[in-house]
Amino acid sequence: MSLAFPVFIQGLALSFGLIVAIGAQNAFVLRQGLRREHVGSVVLFCAVADGVLIAAGVLGMAHALGDRPGLSRALALAGAAFLAAYGVQALRRARRAHSLQAAEGSGSVGRAAVLAQAAAFTLLNPHVYLDTVLLVGSIGAQQPVDLRGWFVAGASAASLFWFGLLGYGARWLAPWFARPKAWQMLDGLVGLTMIALAVLLVRSALTPP
Repeated sequence: MSLAFPVFIQGLALSFGLIVAIGAQNAFVLRQGLRREHVGSVVLFCAVADGVLIAAGVLGMAHALGDRPGLSRALALAGAAFLAAYGVQALRRARRAHSLQAAEGSGSVGRAAVLAQAAAFTLLNPHVYLDTVLLVGSIGAQQPVDLRGWFVAGASAASLFWFGLLGYGARWLAPWFARPKAWQMLDGLVGLTMIALAVLLVRSALTPP
């Protein structure tokens, strides 16, 4: 249990760092929160979809790696390089002003139509597979077998927390997200977190078993 918490936090930090980038899915969830329309369904769908993809990625990558320490090490180093590059990009974004806008809109939309939109924003975005299945999956597969569940739980908890925050805190968060300075601060935090995770991943990959 002593190792479970750090693994949970690693999954949480990695997933959170990847998910908070400005994008169409975040804007959609925020918009539904502003409209107060099917918020719970949208939040639950997005969080569950992420959780399923993350679990599939971790289990699939673990099965694919098997007893191939060389390939496992190579993927870990590649993941570290990606995280480092992602972190540098986030730090660069922190130097520029940008914001997330989500118009409230008008007119009611049925739950099925809203969930269809949520599915499109979630599953038709190629980056979601790169982030959840390939990147998070390959890093989660590096964890000991008995701790992978904790990693998946941490990564999934980040998605649930973030989408819940966007959906249910939309009225309060919208003015904050409209401020470029707020996103600059968030990008700075994400950048530092990603670089720290990259360093930890490199250390883990280069440490003899």
